[in-house]
This record gives sequence, C-alpha cells and structure tokens, in this order.
Amino acid sequence: MLTKGNLFSGNIYSHDSWDHYWQGTLNRANGNLGTVTTQTNTWFANYGVTSRLNVIGMVPYVWTEASQGVLSSQKGFQDITIAAKYSIVDRPLTRVGSLRAIAGVAAAIPLTEYNPDFLPLSIGNQSKRIAARFTLNFQANRGWFLNASGAHTWRSDVTLDRPYYYTDNQLFLTDQVKMPSVFDQVVSAGYLKHGLMTDFSFSQQFTQGGGDIRRQDAPFISNHMNYSKIRAMVMVPVPKLRNLALQFAYTRTLDGRNVGESTTFTTALLYTVHFHGRSPRQ
Repeated sequence: MLTKGNLFSGNIYSHDSWDHYWQGTLNRANGNLGTVTTQTNTWFANYGVTSRLNVIGMVPYVWTEASQGVLSSQKGFQDITIAAKYSIVDRPLTRVGSLRAIAGVAAAIPLTEYNPDFLPLSIGNQSKRIAARFTLNFQANRGWFLNASGAHTWRSDVTLDRPYYYTDNQLFLTDQVKMPSVFDQVVSAGYLKHGLMTDFSFSQQFTQGGGDIRRQDAPFISNHMNYSKIRAMVMVPVPKLRNLALQFAYTRTLDGRNVGESTTFTTALLYTVHFHGRSPRQ
C-alpha cells in the first residue's frame, strides 16, 4: 500500500512465447503455428488517496505473431483497467511484524474494436470484466513478507462477427458467447526493504466452465483455460536516483488446460513521486 499523496507509476514490458500448448490435457506442438509470441507494453499508475485507500489504472498495448503458418499478426490497445484497494486491517502481529488484510475491486473495458475470435493471436477477448480480490499480507520488521491472495472475475458476454459457433460439443446459432467466470489464487514470499524487493510466487487460474479445444481446431474464447505458474521477480533502486527503480521477472507455466506452455520475461521502469514529501509504504 502507498501512503497518502504518493504516486507509483511506470512502464512494464513483457515478452511471452510458447511452441507447445495443452489441447485439453494433451500437450502438443502445431506446425501451423510454430512459436507464438505475445509482447505487451503496459503503462500503469498507483496513487495513494489515503494510507488505506489506493487507486490504480493501467493500459496495455499488445502485439502477437506466429513464426509459421498463414495467421496474421495482431496489435493494438487492449483493455483499460481501473482498480481500487483498501486496507481493512493494518496492525502489529506480535513483535515480529504486522498483518494486513486488503480488499480490492477492478473493472476492465476494451479500448478498441479488436477481433477476439482469432485465437491464439487475438490480443484480448472483448469481454467487460469486474473482479473482486482479497489479500492477506504479513510484513516482518526485518523485511521479509508472505502474501496469500484470491480473486473472482466476472466476464460479460462477447459478440462475434458471425451468427454461429461450435464449442463444448454444441452448435450455437447466435453471435453471443457466454463467458465463464474465472478464479485465481497466488501465494508469494519475498523481501522488501530500502527500495529493494525480491519475490517468488506460485499462481493458479481456474475457469468456471467452458469446453476444450477440439482436435485440429483453433482455441475458442470461452474455452476452459486453467494454468499453474511460478514467478521470480526482483526490483532494485537505480543508484543516485532514489525515486527510480528497475524490475525484472521470469514466469514459467508448469501445467495447464487449453493454454500455451509459455515462458515470460518482464522488465519495468518504475518511478515514485512524493507529492507531500513522504516516502511510500509498499
């Protein structure tokens, strides 16, 4: 959490690629795709309205491509996300450290008329989303921390540019696709002190419905998409520029269903503005 009057902002770039994916539970390659690469450049800002209430905004620009086959690459602005998080509990827990309970809500709306019916090269799914998240954080006085977080995301129906589709062994004579909701959970441990932060996390996503990718067919936007991932991250302050920091992260998909077996590298340039001359609390 940021204290009142502090702005934490920056630019995040990620490079995600895979050449194998899970078709249902079958792990396979596809010569018509080769390696699928998704690059994302995201601007984000987090502002401390009070020491307990933060508001967050982010806008990603995404471009995708496949190394083989005839599918065209896609690019454009994806969805704008506006979020808020509130610290319900923030108090010492024994002499070792403090406990926080944080509730958050987020809403996302597509920014452009990109085509969602072009997986795996679509840059998004054109679904409006609302998510509710709850996080428990233990911050030790010596710097190490533990986090546990879970969120449920509700997704609106999506309109296709065709009057029919086939999924989950059913033919639908409509252009409206009902999108299943999604649950995700994350546990992490790390160290945070004097601007230095390290973090190792394990995350999972569970789709609450949807069918599998059919044999020799493309993915569909309402498919059942699950995964388990690990992530390692480090954020270091830039020497002699106290308010500037660099972030590096590595993410690997360990297991999944109807998703790519991907590896993601992330870099970020982050900046903190102290409008009231106070340092942030994260």
